[in-house]
Amino acid sequence: MAVPSTALALLELRCPRCHAGKLFTHSAWSFKFIDMPAECPVCRQTYEPEPGFYYGAMYISSGFSTGILLSIGFLLNYFANDPPLWVYVVTVAAAVLAVTPLLFRYSRAVMLYGFGGAHFDPRYLPR
Repeated sequence: MAVPSTALALLELRCPRCHAGKLFTHSAWSFKFIDMPAECPVCRQTYEPEPGFYYGAMYISSGFSTGILLSIGFLLNYFANDPPLWVYVVTVAAAVLAVTPLLFRYSRAVMLYGFGGAHFDPRYLPR
């Protein structure tokens, strides 16, 4: 079933054109979390517009990781009374490693939605 809004489709990791097809074939917590079909199973939108397209997703992932670093740093500073440096390093490293599958998926999804050239088109909705 298609998701009604583009923001929800992005959050649910759905195809940018039909909002129905899944961007990834396996669960984020599987060892195959990086597997992505070549095209949408519903509308046949290609998920890799050009070779090397997802190299730009590394910058998006870096931005997400920076957000995690700043958030955890702020929380530790104010709620743990500014602990030693090693606590910051270990906490941030553990948090980023724990959410790596999500960082990978959402950075690719943001890249595809922002720069992939496909936009929602109701003609491609599943019937």
